[in-house]
Amino acid sequence: MPLTRRSLFLSAPALSLANSLSAFPARATTWPDRPVRLIVSFTPGGTTDIIARLVGSHLSERWGQPVVIENRPGAGGNIGTEFAIRSAPDGYTLLVGSNGPLAVNQSLYRNLSYDARKDVAPVTLLADVPNALVVPSGSPLWSVGDIVEQAKRAPGRLSYGSTGIGTASHLAGALLDQMAGIQTIHIPYRGALALNDLLSRRLNYMFATIPSVMEQIRGGALRALAVSSLKRSRSLPEVPTMIEAGYPGFNASAWFGVVAPAATPPEIIAKIAADAAAAVRDPIIERQMIEQGADPIGNSPAEFKAYIASEVPRWAEIVRKSGATVD
Repeated sequence: MPLTRRSLFLSAPALSLANSLSAFPARATTWPDRPVRLIVSFTPGGTTDIIARLVGSHLSERWGQPVVIENRPGAGGNIGTEFAIRSAPDGYTLLVGSNGPLAVNQSLYRNLSYDARKDVAPVTLLADVPNALVVPSGSPLWSVGDIVEQAKRAPGRLSYGSTGIGTASHLAGALLDQMAGIQTIHIPYRGALALNDLLSRRLNYMFATIPSVMEQIRGGALRALAVSSLKRSRSLPEVPTMIEAGYPGFNASAWFGVVAPAATPPEIIAKIAADAAAAVRDPIIERQMIEQGADPIGNSPAEFKAYIASEVPRWAEIVRKSGATVD
């Protein structure tokens, strides 16, 4: 079903934010007094959508107002992202965004109409979702080393699938090629179709978000060789990282967070951040997210802003070396 904890999430920002709410102007204490929209820039049922619905349900109860999930997919997440950040900066239209439209697309699309470092108000990083390097259960590849060894023995023979050009699954595969000095064939798909070809062994391997392959891993149809995060995933603690497999600094995880239009009042941003961070730390939601394959975080607006600022150039370098472009 589609759905490491990084050192970046630092402390207990939710508590400090909550304690400071009493000093905010009246508009923060009366907000929200009507429904809030959470924009998801991808189709229903995907990782972004699942995380948004889990968090949105908690926020609706906490705020006493409906939190409406509105899916606006298209252009790699750019359509929904632009809609959200061009909305009125009043806290009633928020975006649950991911590293695609908020970091990768800044260099992948030549004529992007927004700058994620200037046009959004970061609220909180909800979760980190590692990619798992998976192979079909009958594959002779049992480790990252096996993939590299075979690719060096027969350049251009091994193939890996992705959910599209410039997606985290594509760039994780490209990063392995770069770091290992191997040549493989990248085959982009639209969404989950890549998984079907992997299961039928028309592909040799794939980097896929853990939520999208968790069921197949648990059922034995796929075998996880490594995860793409800096630390082991709480969802698959027995699976080593790519760093442990011999590739220092390998980091190609997806992440998901709440952002708002840039001019949204800071006291409203702080309230949303505190409440959303509390949502992902709720024991029930935290367990559900981990079961789905997400590592809950929940940091402060300042920490999330710094994180986005660091992610844009990091992904730009990976995109540049991969040669990926969309327009």
